[in-house]
Amino acid sequence: MSNRANYIELAPQGLKILLEQEGFLRTQFEQSDTLTLSIWELVKLRVSQINECAYCLDMHSKDALKLGETWSRIVGLSAWRDMPQYSNRERTALDLAEQLTLGKTIDETNYQMAIEVFGEKALVILTFAINAINSWNRIVKVFKPEVGHYQA
Repeated sequence: MSNRANYIELAPQGLKILLEQEGFLRTQFEQSDTLTLSIWELVKLRVSQINECAYCLDMHSKDALKLGETWSRIVGLSAWRDMPQYSNRERTALDLAEQLTLGKTIDETNYQMAIEVFGEKALVILTFAINAINSWNRIVKVFKPEVGHYQA
């Protein structure tokens, strides 16, 4: 931890809620027919890139590699639209993640496309997951835990 407030010690119940949310999301991604843990990690990485969250980029790069992601797909996320190695599901998830992270409204065309790709329940879970990583990024950007100490 840096010399900033220790958010873990000062608000353990808040942290518990966030960790319980992560557990819920993991279960949902593991049980989904259309979402995968790989998509979840790619979304976490892309959102963390947009938010410039070094700690989360380090963490989720390690987690993605542990899941079998390739280094080229992780590095390519910053230009995913021009990279051929992402599936339609991944592209749809990354597009939604970018739009929500940038505070954009999801128009009817993009909403319907996401429903077609994921279905209603998975879209709800994906939206919660995007919200969750944005929340983590903001917490980390304030309290700045030390980058590089996370072990996958």
